[in-house]
Amino acid sequence: MTDHLNVKSQKIALDKEGFLKSLQDWDEEVASQLAIQEGIKLGPAHWEVINLLREFYKRHQLSPATRALISLVKRELGKEKGRSVYLMKLFKGSPAKTASKIAGLPKPDNCL
Repeated sequence: MTDHLNVKSQKIALDKEGFLKSLQDWDEEVASQLAIQEGIKLGPAHWEVINLLREFYKRHQLSPATRALISLVKRELGKEKGRSVYLMKLFKGSPAKTASKIAGLPKPDNCL
């Protein structure tokens, strides 16, 4: 894991786990680069969850952990998408951690 991303000839600082050091550095191009580092090519389904996460963070100043993310997705995007299997297919490993990273948000508190 590098300590920065090169996006539009700018160095974007990352912490040791690959999360943005400054949330203000996020934009869709940064998200795409973060996703590539995770081995993910973003599609419409990813953006749906990323935008939902960013809206949640704007309201609550909190990145939801996995259970809360599943409940949020189920409530906002429907029962079919609000399942851990669905989210794990989109965002490998811990969906809450990976999705928050790509969304430019802090790591959820109880994610390892």
